Amino acid sequence: MSILVLAGLLLAAGWGGALPARAAARPNVLVILTDDHRWDAMSCAGHPYFKTPHLDRLAAEGARFANAFVTTSLCSPSRASLLSGLYAHRHGVLNNFTEYPGHFVSYPQRLKEAGYETAYIGKWHMGEDNDLPRPGFDHWMSHRGQGRYFDNEWNINGERRLIKGYYTTVVTDQVLEWLKRPRQKPFALVLGHKAPHGGPIEPEPKYERALEDAPVAKPANADSYKDGKPAWLAESYPTWHGGGGPLYNYHDYGKFVRAYLGTMFSVDESVGRLYAALQAAGELDRTLIIYTSDNGFALGEHGRTDKRTMYEESIRVPLLVRYPPLVPRPRVITSMVLSLDLAPSILDICGAPALKDIDGRSWKPLLSGKTGGWRDSFLYFYNYEPQFPYTPNIRGVRTDDWKYIRYPHGDGGPDRQKAELYHLADDPLETRNLAEDPAHAKKLRELQAEWQRLMRRHKALPDRMPVDGGITNVLPKF
Repeated sequence: MSILVLAGLLLAAGWGGALPARAAARPNVLVILTDDHRWDAMSCAGHPYFKTPHLDRLAAEGARFANAFVTTSLCSPSRASLLSGLYAHRHGVLNNFTEYPGHFVSYPQRLKEAGYETAYIGKWHMGEDNDLPRPGFDHWMSHRGQGRYFDNEWNINGERRLIKGYYTTVVTDQVLEWLKRPRQKPFALVLGHKAPHGGPIEPEPKYERALEDAPVAKPANADSYKDGKPAWLAESYPTWHGGGGPLYNYHDYGKFVRAYLGTMFSVDESVGRLYAALQAAGELDRTLIIYTSDNGFALGEHGRTDKRTMYEESIRVPLLVRYPPLVPRPRVITSMVLSLDLAPSILDICGAPALKDIDGRSWKPLLSGKTGGWRDSFLYFYNYEPQFPYTPNIRGVRTDDWKYIRYPHGDGGPDRQKAELYHLADDPLETRNLAEDPAHAKKLRELQAEWQRLMRRHKALPDRMPVDGGITNVLPKF
């Protein structure tokens, strides 16, 4: 098909403007970012009854990373890592109230410098009370803080406007409108969904009863917060982040899970709408589509209904990549990739200048099966938050088969802060803490040494962190 014919088709589809004269090495970029979407809440990842046909299609036409992780399971720190390619101790966003540092260049800024038209639409959530446009984006639409599932006030390029409706539908409509704009450049757009974030979790009305008959069962490791675990985990059980607390309707477990998954029906529908629009405009196969989340979420595992911990449900996220020039056939990639890798990967694929002195690396070679020299371990960080004192400081290292977790700088002595060691190959649900088992003392020492090595490599020493004030002093009275 000639350039002129294709340009005519795009005009007919409502995109307007002349077709950009750009090489195939400069694809459009669409990053779809959810909030608290755990890795296995998709049918393509094996969920037993929850169906996500549009996400499944991305996986069937691209790559699904089966082992994608965040390095801090908390919204703002993780979002800053996605933008910068840096661990949280390096970019400095250690809680949900800190702005993204202005002196760090993000991958959208780098793409803008390289000639891309850039946009951010949806939940930003860095700088709790700041909804002003951020550097690197030609078009901006976001709000203060968490936002609500219905009827939000948006800052659109500096002007505030109340838009009624369900969050997922509103942001999808806005993205589709923005994509129709005439343009001479490739675009890079980030869509930030609120779903399935809690507090409370509210599905779109048409999906409220979609899973009414689903066989919801509590996870097999729901009670794995007592024997062999550090005492703080049981202490957190009656809090807002625990299975015995009130925040997420855990006392009606089925309602809690159905609400969480119910919000994702709307997200999956949104993915389908975006796919169809790109296809109709002739831009689908020229667009790098990436679907991921800022962190996972526990649905009762280890007595938790939150993230923050280093357990798999908290740190493991979906990562789907569709771009036929690099992934002509479906592929499941098992190498460990991190939130830190998003920025360098996008810039690498787009042929834009790399970010300097970062912790992440491009997973572009993995898309073609080149796994040589890839990482076999990574660090995890979480810093105690006085505002949410239900989780202590966490440090750890994960390898392909093992995980070591430590809780430094805490109160209450060794039982409260005891270390954890799991052989994930034999115990994927992390129920048997082997840290005090003499038979595994050598492996414990190996992982402690690896943790120290990575801490030095990633400039994490000295490790400064807040002192844990303790859960028992702040237990809520329900």
